Amino acid sequence: MDGTTLPHGELTSMTTRRTRWQEAGQSGNFGRRFAELIASGEDVDGEARLADTLLPRGARVLDAGAGMGRVAAALLRRGHDVVAIEPDEALVRQARETYPGLPIEERDLLDLGPQDGPFDLVVCVGNVIVYLAEGTERRALGAMRDVLGESGRILVGFHLQDPPAHARTYPVEEFEADLAAVGLRVDLRAGTYQLHPANDAYGVWILSRAQA
Repeated sequence: MDGTTLPHGELTSMTTRRTRWQEAGQSGNFGRRFAELIASGEDVDGEARLADTLLPRGARVLDAGAGMGRVAAALLRRGHDVVAIEPDEALVRQARETYPGLPIEERDLLDLGPQDGPFDLVVCVGNVIVYLAEGTERRALGAMRDVLGESGRILVGFHLQDPPAHARTYPVEEFEADLAAVGLRVDLRAGTYQLHPANDAYGVWILSRAQA
């Protein structure tokens, strides 16, 4: 919880393609909606509770595609050393307003390299994967793999059916083929962040490096 930020290399690999999230153009509405939910006392910590159960105390966590910071803030409150990255300027601004002191950086997960790790857990929830720029999914998954510690894991979740506006549909078979292609294995697949059985509507995965 020392407010660490990720180091930038001399060169970055920011994608030149517009992401599906940019095409949607809804960052302001998204941030305001969650800020209102939080202010009203709604429970928005489901992903963070699951992430917390996967970790030892004081673990190092990367929230990749942190949005307006709700998951990162919840993990910070639970005593973890959290770094959040989010490429959307409006959401970064909202995160800093809603959670003063949250260590969040305006940065794309495609810029991650091995030097940014190691992390005990990478959190990539809230449909981040299905809002990536077309054709960058394997790059993103590989970037998250590269920052994992020796026993590190990745928590991913997204809609399988009826995705939000401008998000892609990412079939389970295609997603898991992409995981295998970049050297990740599925440790668990569930249908919710409360670990209900896998279903066709929503997917939650816990991943780790594939064994050599």
